[in-house]
Amino acid sequence: MVTHDISSAISMADKVIVLSKGPATIKNIYEINLSQKDTPTINRQDKYFNYYYDLIWKDLDKIV
Repeated sequence: MVTHDISSAISMADKVIVLSKGPATIKNIYEINLSQKDTPTINRQDKYFNYYYDLIWKDLDKIV
């Protein structure tokens, strides 16, 4: 799935790949290891969700 929504990516995927500016190359790959894989709504309540969100957001912030 391709998305610009970090929350959706974390709550639905096992891996999130961050791309660089065009021409796009792989900048980073994050293995998403939430405590318990469940529905996206439940996954957003996981204790590690904010950790991944902040980590990926900081990586994206460096692209601009």
